Amino acid sequence: MTSRLGLFEAIGIELEYMIVDAESLAVRPIADRLLEAEAGAIVCDVERGTMGWSNELALHLIELKTNGPVGTLGGLAGQFQDEVAYINARLESWGARLLPTGTHPWMAPGTEFRMWPHEFHEVYATFDRLFDCARHGWANLQSVHVNLPFSDDAEFARLHSAIRLVLPIIPALAASTPIADGTVSGSLDTRLAVYQSNAARIPSITGAVIPEPVESEAEYTERILEPIYRDLAPLDPEGILRDEWVNARGAIARFDRGTVEIRVIDMQECPQADVAIAALVSAVVETLATEETSRWTEQRDYPGAALRALLESTIHQADTAPVPDGDYLTLLGCVDTESRTVGELWRVLAERYCTSDTIPAELHEPLRVIGRDGCLARRMLARLGSTPSRDSMVPLYRELAACLSEGRQLRPHA
Repeated sequence: MTSRLGLFEAIGIELEYMIVDAESLAVRPIADRLLEAEAGAIVCDVERGTMGWSNELALHLIELKTNGPVGTLGGLAGQFQDEVAYINARLESWGARLLPTGTHPWMAPGTEFRMWPHEFHEVYATFDRLFDCARHGWANLQSVHVNLPFSDDAEFARLHSAIRLVLPIIPALAASTPIADGTVSGSLDTRLAVYQSNAARIPSITGAVIPEPVESEAEYTERILEPIYRDLAPLDPEGILRDEWVNARGAIARFDRGTVEIRVIDMQECPQADVAIAALVSAVVETLATEETSRWTEQRDYPGAALRALLESTIHQADTAPVPDGDYLTLLGCVDTESRTVGELWRVLAERYCTSDTIPAELHEPLRVIGRDGCLARRMLARLGSTPSRDSMVPLYRELAACLSEGRQLRPHA
């Protein structure tokens, strides 16, 4: 058996992008053609040295990822940016390009969704039969997945408790989805607003998004996975979905590869911003898991209902959500700050880690932009105004596509 990586010895990152028409920006369901052009056959995965591509449920999505765990984030944003440039060059022949952010602003999933029809299709078809994937929360969402390793139950308990505590404040840093169906939705993180109820037919799959406090693989299986499998069994008698990846909480344990996968991070406008957010989140999680600011058992025991309420607040308000109670700030080692909003709290945390060797220097500026100008959703709304028309959204998303191509962040004013 291959030995597992220990806490914070490596990290894995996955970025999901939309393929859209280069002119109209409408979704283009051609991920299979892109993968075929690169591999010579329709495949689910392509390996390109240290990077890889994968398909997703929706045929207009392509996932870029580290080809296995990496030991440092230094230089990684540049590698992702190179893959973006390469794919955009490939897509030119179809009059298409990649588009960032966590949701398409005017996609109509009921009519525009096309499911991946090749290998692994039976899994997607089962999801569709049970949950109707031709809607927001399934067909129209793009996220960053951050995988952090653990070697045994003791490390898992520390890592899982730390991630659980940090999850609710992540939308304040990473929300990028204030638009859906061609209108301002009222939530800065619309992707998470719809995601949390996309499997409502079987509530155990998503739970409260914030995972339950558990300390071992056996307890995780008993408290989280087995209830899901039991609830699925009458509707999925073949057991097609009986796997740990069916768990849709905001962070899920992947015991098959010895990681916890964080799933509540919206896609940003360029890889440098995505990797910077992953770096900061990882740095805060590491501080908690190594008990620099509080004991891991205290983190584990922080009330789940309070974490859930905090997540609901950041989903809707993002960086202007009020900071939680003093106990929460104490656990983060921030009790002496004067932060009144979660955005201000993230500024304190960013300043703490951007003045050390914890985060590569190339990732400091993206965090400063977010701290100064707000999360991407906030900057998008600053460009659009309070009641934008569909026509006014097109230039903004053209600019976001340009940000992705050029590797730069969106500023709140043109």
